[in-house]
Order: sequence, then C-alpha cells, then structure tokens
Amino acid sequence: MPDLLISDLHLCPSRRDVTGAFLDFLEGRARQARALYILGDLFEYWVGDDCLESDAFGSGIVRALAGLVRSGVPGYLMVGNRDFLIGPAFARASGLTLLSDPTLIELSGVPTLLMHGDSLCSDDTAYQAFRALSRSPEWQSGFLSRPLTERHAMAEAYRRQSEEEKAGKASAIMDVNPEAVAQALRRHGYPRLIHGHTHRPARHEHEVDGRCCERWVLPDWKDRAVWLECGAEGCVKEAG
Repeated sequence: MPDLLISDLHLCPSRRDVTGAFLDFLEGRARQARALYILGDLFEYWVGDDCLESDAFGSGIVRALAGLVRSGVPGYLMVGNRDFLIGPAFARASGLTLLSDPTLIELSGVPTLLMHGDSLCSDDTAYQAFRALSRSPEWQSGFLSRPLTERHAMAEAYRRQSEEEKAGKASAIMDVNPEAVAQALRRHGYPRLIHGHTHRPARHEHEVDGRCCERWVLPDWKDRAVWLECGAEGCVKEAG
C-alpha cells in the first residue's frame, strides 16, 4: 500500500467543492493507504484549538479525520502558514500525529524530507519576518488570549492582506529559493524532498554536492482531490 501526501486544501465553509472532495477522499481512497500525510494549510486559517467547541465546520473535519484513523490508517499533520495554530487538542480529537517542520522519515525505504515549503521561500523577506514573529510563543500567547470573534476578524484581515501583497510581488519571489532547497537537502543527508505551499505542482531534480535529489511539490486543491502516492516504485501524482 502506498503512502498518500496532500497539502494546501485551504478548507473553509465557503469552499464546498473542496470540502466535499476531501470528505469523499477520507471515506474512499485514503482508506487504502498505508498512511496519510497532510503537509500544511489543511484550513484556510485556524484561530486556535478552543474554537472546536463552537466551530461546527472545523469539528466536522476533525470527526472525519478521526474516522480515518479509527479505520486503521495512521494520519500525520504538519502545520502550514495558514493553520500554524493547530495544536495538541486538535491532534487528540482527530487522532493525527503532529509533525515538526521539517521532518525526515522513510517512505518505502527512501529517506524523505517533509516540509510545508514556506520556509524555503527565503526571497520573500516580508513574509519570512512575519513567519518568525507569528511562530514566537509571545505572539501566539497574545493572539490566543483574545476573544474568538476578534481572532476570526484578525485572521480574515491577515488573509486579505496576504492576497493583496501577493498580487504585487514578482512570481519568482513567492517560489522556493534554490539555495534554501540545497541547504535543506544537504542538512538532512540528500534525501527526497516533498513539500507544498507554492501551489506549483511538479517534480524537480536538484544536483547538490554531486548528489541528485528528487523534489516533489504537492498540488493545491481547487475543485477535486489531488494527492501524491509514494510506494515501492516511487511517487506519482493522482487525482479523484
């Protein structure tokens, strides 16, 4: 059985097609997987695990993930740039294991480095500054201390600001930096690299210190399920 890897679903109540595709995926193809890896941005945004008490949409996704895990398929989740406030309570409720970014594992005997991918976009200095700030315990503590309604409003404002800023940035700035990729591959022993974030699905080959390394970029979800299957014969992109 292959491992399945997905990212960048950006689930939210208004994205009904994607949400439906994801729920069908969890009930269907994912049930035949050895394991499911979600590499960030499962949600359009996440304002804290305490929202599970009042968020019917998020709670429904959690129940569906828990159903997959109960069926015998282990699930792993790495947070992304939109849902980095997912924490232990979400993991307990869903049954998923949280992964740090990056995480080095073996997929069918192949050393594989998993990342969300945003840290590789080092040319986007404005974003990297916000990323460093928002990952700090002080920033997160201050944000999570605010009322839920205020947090939702702030998340919507951050989302709109992000979209506006992206419209004014050169395309290359929002892609990975080749040297950042090379450094990650070198640091972890020249593995295969799989990540999302850039919404530019493709397979790349990088020569680093005389080693040829494979890099897969996961597709974002628009109106159907899309994933990467990795097994004994390698990796292949699939869609539902």
